Amino acid sequence: MRNRLANFYNSVILGMPRITLLVLACVFVFFSFYVKDFHLDASTDSLLLQNDKDLRKFREVNDRYKTQDYVFVTFTPNADLFSDGSLNTIKEMRDDFRKLDTVDHVLTLVDVPLVKIVGGSLVDVAKNYKTLLDKDIDRAKAKQELLSSPLFVEQVISKDGKTTALIIYFRQDKEFEKLKNERNRLEIKRIEKSLTGEEEQELHEINSQYEVKKELNNAKNHKVIKDIRAIMKKYRDKGQLYVGGVPMIVDDMISYIKNDLVIFGAGIFGFMVVMLWIIFRQVRWIVLPLLNCIYSVTLMMGLLGLIGWKVTVISSNFISLMLIVTMSMNVHLIVRYRQLMRDEPFLNQRQLVFDTARKMVWPCLYTALTTMMGFGSLVVSDIKPVIDFGWMMTLGLAVAFLVSFLLFPSILVLLKKTPGNSTEKDEVPFTAFLARLTERHGNKIIVVALVLALVTGYGITKLKVENSFVNYFSENTEIYKGLKLIDDKLGGTASLDIILKLDDGGAPHAAEKDDELNDMFGGIEVDKADYWFTPEKINLIEEVHDYLASLPAVGKVLSLASTIRVAESLTKGGKFDTFLLGVIYKQMPKELRDQMITPYVNIDNDEARINLRVKDSRKDLRRKELLEKIHHDLVQKFHIPEDKLEITGLLVLYNNMLQSLFKSQILTLGVVMIGIAFMLLVLFQSFSLAIIGIIPNILSAAIILGLMGLLNIPLDMMTITIASISIGIAVDNAIHYIYRFREEYSRNGDYLLTLQYCHANIGRAVFYTAITIIVGFSILVMSNFIPTIYFGMLTAVVMVIALFAALTLLPKLILLWKPF
Repeated sequence: MRNRLANFYNSVILGMPRITLLVLACVFVFFSFYVKDFHLDASTDSLLLQNDKDLRKFREVNDRYKTQDYVFVTFTPNADLFSDGSLNTIKEMRDDFRKLDTVDHVLTLVDVPLVKIVGGSLVDVAKNYKTLLDKDIDRAKAKQELLSSPLFVEQVISKDGKTTALIIYFRQDKEFEKLKNERNRLEIKRIEKSLTGEEEQELHEINSQYEVKKELNNAKNHKVIKDIRAIMKKYRDKGQLYVGGVPMIVDDMISYIKNDLVIFGAGIFGFMVVMLWIIFRQVRWIVLPLLNCIYSVTLMMGLLGLIGWKVTVISSNFISLMLIVTMSMNVHLIVRYRQLMRDEPFLNQRQLVFDTARKMVWPCLYTALTTMMGFGSLVVSDIKPVIDFGWMMTLGLAVAFLVSFLLFPSILVLLKKTPGNSTEKDEVPFTAFLARLTERHGNKIIVVALVLALVTGYGITKLKVENSFVNYFSENTEIYKGLKLIDDKLGGTASLDIILKLDDGGAPHAAEKDDELNDMFGGIEVDKADYWFTPEKINLIEEVHDYLASLPAVGKVLSLASTIRVAESLTKGGKFDTFLLGVIYKQMPKELRDQMITPYVNIDNDEARINLRVKDSRKDLRRKELLEKIHHDLVQKFHIPEDKLEITGLLVLYNNMLQSLFKSQILTLGVVMIGIAFMLLVLFQSFSLAIIGIIPNILSAAIILGLMGLLNIPLDMMTITIASISIGIAVDNAIHYIYRFREEYSRNGDYLLTLQYCHANIGRAVFYTAITIIVGFSILVMSNFIPTIYFGMLTAVVMVIALFAALTLLPKLILLWKPF
């Protein structure tokens, strides 16, 4: 079989290189056409767990309470916040924001109702409330009222009275929301039961429409965020302005991904040119690998565009990784070709190229497969962007391998045979040093490895998953500054909803109760709101509200209790008559009702909503423990039945993702180790060689996890990929080294002589490719996204460790085991 493949390759690919290149050019043109459809996705959909049950609750609650997307614009004026100049600036900004097409409404300090200052009952105030812009308002009293307001302090004004927030609500696209709800319904049904063929087709069509609408929505969001920032720019001289919120983060993340793609791609490309010139000093050995890299990346981008596969913040590194992996494969081919040309100068060009491909195809195939196994192991994770990253790189590596053995040799066979640079015969001092070190101090290397393994084991026990979303961004970014300010002064950033089911427990069903009341009042229709607000319900809401507000990590808490306390402030300390709340609810102007009552109760569903925000940047915040404590206390201390309680929100979804990281890390590591061990066993057909090959790489991955634990670097969506990916990439060194060691040992039968020869030859290629990978990953530290920086930095470190392990521990194990 191998001979038939070799003969086909020699006669067709190398025998007809111009036809091969023509076919490859046609393939390139075809996929290049679809590069325009290559898109990015930084939406919250791309950062969720697969099949997360809490996601269903979250979406249902959002739908019931008609929550809208919004952004905060924080304003800390140079002058006093309540001065004429500052209030006029807020009004002017508000009016400018209201003019934007996609803005529904804007809530600001100058819009919130002042109730104490008006006097009278809440019924009176509801009909005749005032705002800061009214001429006869006493600013000092207004300030005092706002700073003590249960509703508005830490929402539109900070406790110190120096910073305000303009909350800009976006207009909902009803068609998009309808598509989203229908899509969610069908996906939930598919998870819980199964879909009929007709429903599967319906879901497919809805998904297509949803993606189109989502693109349009992203474009609208991008425009409105851009317009908001343009308006903010006009007022920069008036004070300090920041913008924050999920739509802004999504839009900025897309900008970051685009920026990272350009910077990483250009940085790695430029580095490759320099690196190839330093190593080979010939134009052909610069141009050929770069052509392969450009071809592979373009082909992959076109393929992703063709199948509509979007790149997320995690998988945005795929271009950098493809450049690195393709370059590494090409360096191995170049080094082997030049060695053959030096050792067998009588061979013609076609024979040299064929021998190079024949000798390198199997080690390169297995290194590609093991690296694919490293990335492929990520698909067992529950985290959607990690899964996408795994599949994307698995496909990308297949493309890189095929291109390296089709495009590279097809061009090379057409070029004239030229002698290598004279420096090629000189040994690389670094690899020669490691050969001597292994030969003379091999036992010490084993001892050091064992010590590192012990330290690593301790470090791994210190690994944690807690991480602040705020701290995902560099401190000089607007995302960080805005979110940190909101966290510190305006009640927190991470949202959480507590939904209490408040039926009357044993009372007649609502419909029956309505009928009874209608009969009681002689057929006069009675609204459910007339009797829904009872003292028992209000007391429970207030107790839960106060409990949540007492938790150290919790910032702003809003509920019906907030409105009740505003009403109580008008009665001079007396208890509010809850019977009146039903009357007030119906008599309030809609604008005021939508601020003070509607967001916190759903009368039709007999439930109350308590919304709180958690201070995400607190160093002592433990999300899992906080959520467990809230759930335990509400059930045990407040005696709320499990089926009458829902805890949902972005904090829950984010915590679910964080908690899945340990499981994902164990699963991905287990899959990659078993898979690579099996591949090594198949390749070398030797159990001992499979063990020898995988030990240095497991140690490298374990060391980096231990280092993360010791340095207090948490696992996140990107750092969980490091161990599996590093094993997948680093094992390439072991495969190439063992493969060559076996080949050379069969010639001379001397272990030490073979070690020296391998360090001087395959060791050279391993060193060159390792440097390429190390520097390539190091370029990722230029990102504004902290997980990307950690990913680049830690992967570079693990590649350094893997390089030393491959050229010291691995050969020492061969010398000890003597497997050949």
